[in-house]
Amino acid sequence: MGPGASPAQFPVPRALMWAPSFKLPTATSPARRRRRRRRENVAAAAAAAQPFAASFQGETDCTSHASARMFSTSGSSPLLDSTEGNGFKGHSMLAPFTAGWHSTDLEPLIIERSEGSYVYDSKGNKYLDTLAGLWCTALGGSEPRLVKAATDQLNKLPFYHSFWNSTAKPPLDLAEELISMFTAKEMGKVFFTNSGLKQMTLSLPAMHLKFDLPAPFVLHTDCPHYWRFGLPGEAEEEFATRLADNLENLILKEGPETVAAFIAEPVIGAGGVIPPPKTYFEKVIQAVLQKYDVLFIADEVITAFGRLGTMFGSDMYNIKPDLVSMAKALSSAYVPIGAIMVSPEISDVIHSQSNKLGSFAHGFTYSGHPVACAVAIEALKIYQERNIPDHVKQISPRFQEGVKAFAGSPIVGEIRGVGLILGTEFADNKSPNDPFPAEWGVGAIFGAECQKRGMLVRVAGDNIMMSPPLIMTPDEVEELVSIYGDALKATEERVAELKSKKNN
Repeated sequence: MGPGASPAQFPVPRALMWAPSFKLPTATSPARRRRRRRRENVAAAAAAAQPFAASFQGETDCTSHASARMFSTSGSSPLLDSTEGNGFKGHSMLAPFTAGWHSTDLEPLIIERSEGSYVYDSKGNKYLDTLAGLWCTALGGSEPRLVKAATDQLNKLPFYHSFWNSTAKPPLDLAEELISMFTAKEMGKVFFTNSGLKQMTLSLPAMHLKFDLPAPFVLHTDCPHYWRFGLPGEAEEEFATRLADNLENLILKEGPETVAAFIAEPVIGAGGVIPPPKTYFEKVIQAVLQKYDVLFIADEVITAFGRLGTMFGSDMYNIKPDLVSMAKALSSAYVPIGAIMVSPEISDVIHSQSNKLGSFAHGFTYSGHPVACAVAIEALKIYQERNIPDHVKQISPRFQEGVKAFAGSPIVGEIRGVGLILGTEFADNKSPNDPFPAEWGVGAIFGAECQKRGMLVRVAGDNIMMSPPLIMTPDEVEELVSIYGDALKATEERVAELKSKKNN
């Protein structure tokens, strides 16, 4: 959440004040001074676009900390990368969420094709993709209906914009369908973007000193991770109540009139897969927000369209949001698209203020891209026709129980999850206060052992995460559980070796 209850109270110039958090070389010529001014203006504009940059896909505050080099081992483990690749080490792409040394020192894992829940690399190796690309290929990697929807639209109208009351038909149809599908609370309008992250922040982290996001005016309330932050003897519901009390105190400290919104994922995803404690949303947090008239933004980028066994995460936790962000599974990631739904109360204000001030001056070239919208419409049809949330309810118990059966491992601190999303946090002595030495890279070891056995997981420090395609079969769930167990055993043996060396 951040200050600025309305655009009038929080104008762009005020946001610009936070931009100069970096230093540039002293200009020695008019040309360099002009370049410098352009860079400053770009950075300032980026900072101004951050009122909702409360941390989503890159959030790590709730997870254990590790050194930058070890924590950056997200995705496939570099331990398996070989110098015998196809010559892409030191490639020209500035890779997102990737440590610089990965790109310069290691060959990238290059995926060439996909089929159902599996992907295949450039060397022909087959992997069970337990992160569904990046939490997103919900319908797997080879759904012909989505390919046909894209092809048909490309042949008919490959692009038209949605500016100035001109548009194509697919974005209009998709907006209607989304409003109809979301039943947790009535929604009024849909605004289309190109991705999930763009919905919340347009900033470029590389323009900031030490990638210092979120902006200073974005405040964090307590992380709702009971295992890590619960007090001794404190029940889960008591923990949730304490967090609500702290949130209320923070709102009062800042001044309710300065708080624009509270932003939360129904289940924290990239921050470590952290389901909320009991009553956190239903009885506690929303009561505080309603008391002080603070808007609730539900970040459903990961949880929407069946991931938890309900069509939306808001359905599972009885969340009544004012705004809802979604992306990823919206098109099953076949074409980039994101969307923000806003309640009638918000859309009415936008409409009335636009009548006074002029155009709603916000949008992207590809907002409501007809091809992306056509694919998303077809994806929504599949979710409903095949009752994907019900399928998740059928297979997720074995997924959860099968992996959680390994919770007794001496190197596992906690295994947590719901539906088809699950995280494992490695810790010594099964305690959140006893992390393994960062230089051991326990999470990376586990990720490498999984990759050896034909399975890809998300690695972030000593946390690993899984969010497999929603179309997984029971046999594929069994394969996942089996590989997880074998990889865990190999990781236990490696940790025992590292402990032995440390003690000698």
